[in-house]
Amino acid sequence: MKNALIAAASLAAIGIVVPACANAQDAAAVNTGAYGNLNLGYTDAGQANIWGVQGRLGYRFNNWLGAEGELGTGLKGDNNTVAGDRVHTKLRHEEAIYGVGFLPVAPGTDILARVGYGNSRIKVNDETAGFSDAFNYHSWNYGVGAQHLFDGANGIRADFTRQEFTHDRGHANVWTVGYVRKF
Repeated sequence: MKNALIAAASLAAIGIVVPACANAQDAAAVNTGAYGNLNLGYTDAGQANIWGVQGRLGYRFNNWLGAEGELGTGLKGDNNTVAGDRVHTKLRHEEAIYGVGFLPVAPGTDILARVGYGNSRIKVNDETAGFSDAFNYHSWNYGVGAQHLFDGANGIRADFTRQEFTHDRGHANVWTVGYVRKF
């Protein structure tokens, strides 16, 4: 009787483990390869709040690791009053590169974390003083997000990225939502 229970339990375990392993192999094959994102982003940089658009190209090496590059530009700048002067701030362009960690939580759905380094070029117009200039802000970036592919190739992604600017130049919080395409 004891041997029969052990044999039944072993068959039940094999019946659970083998399909799970097969699904994991199928998921690994599906989750590797190149992908792209087109995102709308909102940046809160303290006094300036900037809307922008970003494009990302990445490659997912396996279920858990990938790398991506990001390029963006500003759509709408922000007007503020600084020391009595009217100042207009706009993102000219930004670029960054990231290492990405993925955590598959359901078929087609991942939680992700990313860490990288970037540069943002900001144009500032002091309309009161008639002064205009552009500045580069280098940053260490880190963030989290989630994505879901509806049909294995097309989906949505939302994420948050914190940009910590070098040389004690502050930080920015960037929220994005956009379209994902797996190639």
